[in-house]
Amino acid sequence: MTRRTVHLAVYDTYADWETGHTTAHLTQNDHTVKTVGLTTAPVTTMGGMRIQPDLALADLDPADSALLVLTGAELWDTGDELAPFAAAAHTFLDSGVPVAAICGATAGLAREGLLDDRAHTSAVSFYLDATGYKGGEHYVDTDAVTDGNLITAGPTEPVAFAREVLALLGVYEGEKLDAWYRLFHDSDPSAFEILNS
Repeated sequence: MTRRTVHLAVYDTYADWETGHTTAHLTQNDHTVKTVGLTTAPVTTMGGMRIQPDLALADLDPADSALLVLTGAELWDTGDELAPFAAAAHTFLDSGVPVAAICGATAGLAREGLLDDRAHTSAVSFYLDATGYKGGEHYVDTDAVTDGNLITAGPTEPVAFAREVLALLGVYEGEKLDAWYRLFHDSDPSAFEILNS
């Protein structure tokens, strides 16, 4: 992939822990991560950190991106404030640009109709059922799922989420991808040598 910029959506109540592995390992492997807010006004994460978005959502163009990452946030379940990010995900997927969503962001995608015909996962199936979406038959009870250009994961799976992103963007593959996952998910010290060979 020639585009090396990944866009990370940020908003108030953003779940800090869900993308740490993803963004850290992308930036260590020649990708740039830019944050995108509804506006460029600072947001406060669930952990209390303030983030100044690099750009506003209105200025985000899929043609300039390798991937859009959406994390969980309390706001996904309390109203429509984050719906514009789900709409942006729709635009990305329609443009052939990948989207990765974890935790509550999967509910936003479900409301947008993006999970109706794609294999996906989330926290639990009934969480998505509550959105009224039509994709229940495509729900997979596993840590993370990639279906074409869409990655989904539940809130307890930030490492599996990162694994899918790193695979989709070609950062690691085969034995190295497996070693990366074993090192960071399973604390397997034997994986370190393979990863760094």
